[in-house]
Amino acid sequence: MRLTPDRVAAEREWVRDRADRVVPIINDVRDDLGEIFETDVDRVTEDQYRAEVDAVFADGDLAVNVAAMVSILRDLDVEGDYPGFVVDELLGRELAATIAGPQPLRTLGEATFHYADLQVHGHEDENAGVDDLEAALAAGFQERLPGWNWTERESPFSVER
Repeated sequence: MRLTPDRVAAEREWVRDRADRVVPIINDVRDDLGEIFETDVDRVTEDQYRAEVDAVFADGDLAVNVAAMVSILRDLDVEGDYPGFVVDELLGRELAATIAGPQPLRTLGEATFHYADLQVHGHEDENAGVDDLEAALAAGFQERLPGWNWTERESPFSVER
């Protein structure tokens, strides 16, 4: 694989163009987790998703790593799929964490990836890694985007000097 600025830009466009598939996953996950944790979580729009994709890809160091994982998962296909189960899970989890950001969002992105991955089933004509890719995008971006009450308040554990 060769990553160039043009390739990173192309991967960004592919991720942006998936809004119609990724945003419903984000909202389904938020609805489910909101119910489980007994909290209201704001829904995400396609415009919010695209703006956050732009923010991720505006950071060149982050962008090149996200683009690499996106590209690998897009192309990943293993005959019979199951033997490739570990590698697409590993890459999906890492992509979700990378997009989500620093701790604790990173770990939440990883955990949410596994939940989202259970909900996402790729199309027959797509490579095996694409459904993990969509789950990873949903998990990572849903952590970055506002809407969770606990992320929109001051932490009670902040210590000021």
